[in-house]
Amino acid sequence: MSLAGELAAGIAALGLDVAPQAQQRMLDYLVLVEKWNKAYNLTAVREPAKMLTHHLLDSLSVLPHLHGPRVLDVGSGAGLPGIPLAMAQAEWQFTLLDSSHKKTTFLRQAVIELKLANVDVVCDRVETWPAPQTFDTVVSRAFSDLPEFLELAGKLCAKTGVVVAMKGIYPHEELAQLPKDFQLRNVVSLKVPGLGAERHAAVLQPA
Repeated sequence: MSLAGELAAGIAALGLDVAPQAQQRMLDYLVLVEKWNKAYNLTAVREPAKMLTHHLLDSLSVLPHLHGPRVLDVGSGAGLPGIPLAMAQAEWQFTLLDSSHKKTTFLRQAVIELKLANVDVVCDRVETWPAPQTFDTVVSRAFSDLPEFLELAGKLCAKTGVVVAMKGIYPHEELAQLPKDFQLRNVVSLKVPGLGAERHAAVLQPA
């Protein structure tokens, strides 16, 4: 099956409705990641077919658990999960935050080339960034453990918003150490098509 066919099948398996133009943009994004990866070392995953499951579909799997319209992706790296989510949810506004100049250089170029009008890129550390506003969702895919993530990024979540931390196996130990100013709403098991590994999303809200 072609990459386009695999992406369409994966999106259908996730139960999402993503416009054909957005799906094409996602494939264009993979081409960019592959191109820049050689010099910028954006991801350890090298093969486009593997990037499709490990990056695109993995990122999209968390979409039903986000609140809009303002979403912050902390430690965005190569733009994950923020860029695929922004393509799928064009009416929301996404901010991609990363402290690496190399990675934010890539992100800014990707935003220009892919014409992502709903994405802002910020090069800063989450603990020192003077955010202009709070966000309806603060999401992270591989930033740190939950207690540290909440300590550093929790203040950026709106009172009625959610913090969504994407994890591999069920994070029992991290959940046992949650700070008192956040409460766990639920831990969702994410079924990522083609990915033979456990994936979970911990969804929390300000207490």
